[in-house]
Amino acid sequence: MLIFITLGQHRIPIAVPDIKTSMSIVLKPENVLPVRARLGEGPIWNAVKQVLHWVDIYNRRVHTFDPASGEDTYYEVDTVVSGLFLEEEGFLILAQENGLTRLNLHNGTTTPVVSVEAEQPDNRLNDVRADGRGRRWIGTMNNDEQPKANLYRHDPNGSLHLMETGLSISNGLGWSPDQTIFYLTDTPRQVIYAYDFDADAGTIGDRHPLVQLVGESFYPDGLTIDAEGCIWSAMWNGWCVIRFDPDGKEMLRVSLPVPLVTSCTFGGENLTDLFITTASAGLSQAELKKSVEAGDLFCLQTDIKGQPTGPSTRLNQ
Repeated sequence: MLIFITLGQHRIPIAVPDIKTSMSIVLKPENVLPVRARLGEGPIWNAVKQVLHWVDIYNRRVHTFDPASGEDTYYEVDTVVSGLFLEEEGFLILAQENGLTRLNLHNGTTTPVVSVEAEQPDNRLNDVRADGRGRRWIGTMNNDEQPKANLYRHDPNGSLHLMETGLSISNGLGWSPDQTIFYLTDTPRQVIYAYDFDADAGTIGDRHPLVQLVGESFYPDGLTIDAEGCIWSAMWNGWCVIRFDPDGKEMLRVSLPVPLVTSCTFGGENLTDLFITTASAGLSQAELKKSVEAGDLFCLQTDIKGQPTGPSTRLNQ
């Protein structure tokens, strides 16, 4: 049976097994890459090449997935890698354990860009995103989930600026389509914050909790913002991605067959395909038998557009 759900200005056909006995709506993302990553993360769409770049943090791999061919290739790097920035063609900027490095996609070599928190052995880099002006925003995390993590902005001139402190895991970064609001997730606190954002100055102002999930059994992880200003947040231990409206109200849950859902981003020719990364790390053998697709890459086809991902600004060197 088909029903239709309205998302903003759009109507999506949904298969419902038995409307008389269940009001839960089932969206079925397709498993597009059965790769069993330990900790898939950081998906970012390359519109020029029409490919998805993503990372497997614990396996120290930088992947490139071509949806058209189904081919996935990867480079192995020397430390954990938690996120990516697009740069000039043929290069990616990697968020590694304690700094940014530039990866040459032609030969797999890396060169240092900037050191971040190398003096704090209990911290490492986590989620990263570039804003609409190409400045790089870098979140860190504390390995013991103590409030010692931070948020930085890395400018084209090479300068590094501390933007926020007292976080435990700086995660799930993004901006509203008009670039007036900045979003940041603190995963252990189960909250997504909204900050006032000045796009010209690249500064954040007052913040407030937009989405609060305290008391739930799951934790907000990576996120993406669609062209309508709605937030798609991957839920660690939640078996789903949740779409929230700009006021923080839940609109939709997209169920997945795995518990550890880590991040998502829009891609595809029309930016309407939601790519979703997942993890298998930490699951017991019994749990893996129940979730045999844990760590795989999924894709949900929608008629909702994401925001384009531009390259971060090339450093002045």
